[in-house]
Order: sequence, then C-alpha cells, then structure tokens
Amino acid sequence: MWLVRGRVGVSAVADAALWPGGRAATVYGALRHASRHYGSRPFLCVLPEVAQVYGIEAGELTYERALGATDGIARSFAAAGYGPGHRVGLLLENRPVYFLTWFALNSLGVAVVPINPDLRAAELEYLIGHSQMIAAVALPQRHAQLQAAAAAAGRTVAVLAPADTPPPVAAAAGTDPQREEERECALLYTSGTTGLPKGCVLSNDYFLICGEWYAGLGGYCAMQPGSERLLTPLPTFHMNAMATSAMTMLILGGCLIPLDRFHPRSWWDSVRSSRASIVHYLGVMPAILMGAVPSPQDRRHQVRFGFGAGVPRELHRVFEERFGFPLIEAWAMTETGAGAVIAAAHEPRLPGTSCIGRPPAALQVRLVREDGAHSGVDEPGELLVRAAGADPRRGFFSRYLNDQQATDEAWREGWFHTGDLVSRDTQGLLHFVDRRKNVIRRSGENIAAVEVEMVLAKHPRVRAVAVAAAPDPLRGDEVFACVVPHSPAVDADAQRDSAHELVRWCLERLAYFKAPGMVAFVTELPLTATQKIQRGAVKQLVAQLLADGAWIDTRAMKKR
Repeated sequence: MWLVRGRVGVSAVADAALWPGGRAATVYGALRHASRHYGSRPFLCVLPEVAQVYGIEAGELTYERALGATDGIARSFAAAGYGPGHRVGLLLENRPVYFLTWFALNSLGVAVVPINPDLRAAELEYLIGHSQMIAAVALPQRHAQLQAAAAAAGRTVAVLAPADTPPPVAAAAGTDPQREEERECALLYTSGTTGLPKGCVLSNDYFLICGEWYAGLGGYCAMQPGSERLLTPLPTFHMNAMATSAMTMLILGGCLIPLDRFHPRSWWDSVRSSRASIVHYLGVMPAILMGAVPSPQDRRHQVRFGFGAGVPRELHRVFEERFGFPLIEAWAMTETGAGAVIAAAHEPRLPGTSCIGRPPAALQVRLVREDGAHSGVDEPGELLVRAAGADPRRGFFSRYLNDQQATDEAWREGWFHTGDLVSRDTQGLLHFVDRRKNVIRRSGENIAAVEVEMVLAKHPRVRAVAVAAAPDPLRGDEVFACVVPHSPAVDADAQRDSAHELVRWCLERLAYFKAPGMVAFVTELPLTATQKIQRGAVKQLVAQLLADGAWIDTRAMKKR
C-alpha cells in the first residue's frame, strides 16, 4: 500500500497556505506571486530529448527568469496596443514559449486561443472565423496555413513568430469592465455532440480554482510546496495541461516538465532523468506501457502518483503493482473545470471498476435516467452537476462563445448536463459508465461525429455518410465511417482504393486523429422519419459490420 497523507476536504475557498501574502487575481498574477516566493526554483524543465525535437535549448527556467521573459513579451504587445477584448491564437506546441506568451498576454487582459497543431484547413478556417482572433503567434512553418485559413474566413489576422514585433492594433470596442478574476483568459474549443466545436470562454478564476483544487486535493495526491516535479505529455491546447498542470505548479512553486508528446520507448527514461514526482496520463498510455517486457527498472523512479482518466479496468491494478504507484482516476470536462471535478484520490478507490471517487462537499451531483427520474443504486444515469453554495457556476466555464442557446441548454433547470453516464454504488462512490452521445473518444481526443461527416459529405463520391465509434484495443475508440457511395465499387480492390481516397481527403482537411480508421461501404443508412441519422441504429450497424468483417482498415494511414 501507499501512504495516504495530506489534507482532506480542502475548501473551494482559496487556502491561505497556498497564497502566502494574498491570492492572485489572474494567471499572470500567479506567476508574479510564485516569482516572489519561489524565485530561484525551477518552473519549467526542458529535457534533452524534447529540446532535440523542438530545436531549442535544454535545461530549467526559474520563476524569476520566467517572469522576466514574460514581462519582455508583454511590453512588446502593450506597445502595439493589445489589451482587454482582444484574442490571440497560440500555435506553439508544448514549448516553453507557449506558457510565457500566454502569461504575457494575460497580463494585458488579452485572451488566448490555443490551436491544436494537428488542425488542417477546414478546422483552422472555422476556428479563426469563430474566435475572431486578431493575431496568432505561431511556428514559422505554419504561417502560410494560418494566413490562408484567415483569408478563407474573411478575417484580417496578424501571424507572427514568437520573436516578432506585433503590429499595431486598435483598442477593442464595447469591452465591458470586469473584475480581473472574471475576465476572459482563454478560449478553448471542445467538440460538441451535434455540430461544430464550441468555444468555451474560460476566466482567470477558472484557471486559479483548478490549480487550487488540485494543489489541495490531498490523499494520494498530496503535494508539497516548492518541491513537486510534474511531467506531462498532454497538449497545451487542452485544459489539463493549462489549468491543472501549469496552474498547480505555479501555485505550489513546483516544476512543470512538458514533453512534446507521449513516447512509449523513452517514457521511463524521461520519467527517471526528470526526477518526476507526478505524471499525468490518458488511458491509452498505461495500456501501451504494460505491453513492454517487465524489467528490474520498472520501479526505479520517484513517481508518487499518476493522475488521469480512462485506464482500462483490467490493467488498473496490475499496472500499479508492476510500477509501484497509484493511478488516480478523475472526471471533468472543459466546461466544468474544477467546479465539478471528481477524483478517486482517497480510499476506497476500487481500482479496476472505473471508480472516480466520491463527490466532494463543494459539489452537488444528480444522476438522472432518461425518463427524468433519479437513478437507483448501481443504475446508470446522466451526470448533472453544479457547485454547492451561492454560486452554482463557480469554477465552471463562463459561456459558449456566441451561443447563448447552447449555454442555456447545458445549464437547464439550474444544473449543468454533462451527457455522461455515471452510476453510484452503495458506498456513494461514482463509477464512469459511458461517454457522451455521438462523441468518439480516441486516445484522449474527443471527436464529434458530425464534424467528420460534414467533411466526408463534401467528397464527390459520397452520397450519404454516418460516423460512429468502433472499439480499438489500443486507442479506446476508432473513427468508423459508414459510406453510401454514388456509384458502388465493383470489387474489393476498388473499394479499398475508394476508402483510401476518402481518408486522404479527410487528412488534408482534418486533424489526423479525426480521419476514419475504419471504412465500410453500405447501400443505405438508418434514418428517422425526418431523414435524420438514427445514432443508436448506426452503432448497431457498425457492430454488425465489424462482426461480419465487412469493413476496410485504414488505421495505418493515420499518424498514430
């Protein structure tokens, strides 16, 4: 067993121990606070293997130096007129300059729009147009793509490299005065279940509360100020790396160790050389690591716990026994932040049961059946959440950008409707059951079926298409496309060629992980009386096609 230590049940109100001298009001304020209290300690660590991939210098950046670099970037944007009401895209991968640029813009009241580097033309065009960003700080090799996407979206966007001087801009019109805590800090895009990605407006408080929650979680996740080293391969365009990892290390004066991505072969070497005390994971990672040949080196590391979600049930206990530390399963969404996060950081954890723990006192939970009645013991129901106390939205996202109807629908009847199925056992512990409808969860990425369908439907060979999740032993889900062609292929070779053509079409327009990894050609799709796709029936169709072997494997065409 592992020792359980630390505070239990820390209040959602900022603990004075986390903020000696007073709580910061912004993300940049958290950096200044950390620089005062942990100035000579490392904030960012770039491992040699990451430096080689990125072509940058390896080593550690202290809080004092991070603040100095951040202030230098801020001066350059301030001189150009950037301020509250502006949004700037960031396409910088997991490099240190991503965090420094974010903090610098935050100091001026500018919101950032993290950009997934795997996005392609159609996705970039949508994101640039919808977010109304006025500039993008990006790697030089992506400038032409961003400029083309901005032109297609009808937007004037200044695209610059991190070292470039920003061009002058006009002050944003109609900016409402706000408390700094409430001001927009970032706009993160999450796949919707019924359409294009939604932009989640996230405030400074959203990020600060996330860091406070994790820093004070206790139990197996107990952390010590000034000494933690957190290694994460998760991308900076997701809330985990920004709100959970980065903010917690800022608040505690710890060291963040971002990898460029998860590398199975060098993972443990990176863990050991970095002296990581905490690692973050997605469910696909433990599954891959368990595939390696057992070694005497398996327990030679300094990791006290892993934090993530989705570890396969059958691997949870055996992973912990083999590598010698607990994997703490948690649940959250971009929309909920730490306002409704749940984590199995205290006993009983029940590894191997998809247990996400007991809801904390600061969170109210309902589990509701499809008929609106409350779910019984061990009966799956939709998870509804809200913060306890006077403000039920404390710690949650502020709103969906330009979509008040979707915001109101998500918050109907005073509860945030997650769409996720969860059950509660006799001990009051929650167990994750299933993902949201019509969302494909591939290697930790949420993929909206509708978004992939919209791209495939534009191909001249496609008369109709439906996309659904198919089980994949390594990635959890894979994208399965059921295609009704205008002209059916005459033989298996022609079908294979057509499937490859459709996947190449998607790879040119979508992030690689969204492209179909499995394709089947069918004569018709299950439709409702109003000619809408019957999602439940499509899932059954996919299961039958898989059982019959009537599909084409295109997974090798994807990056990973």
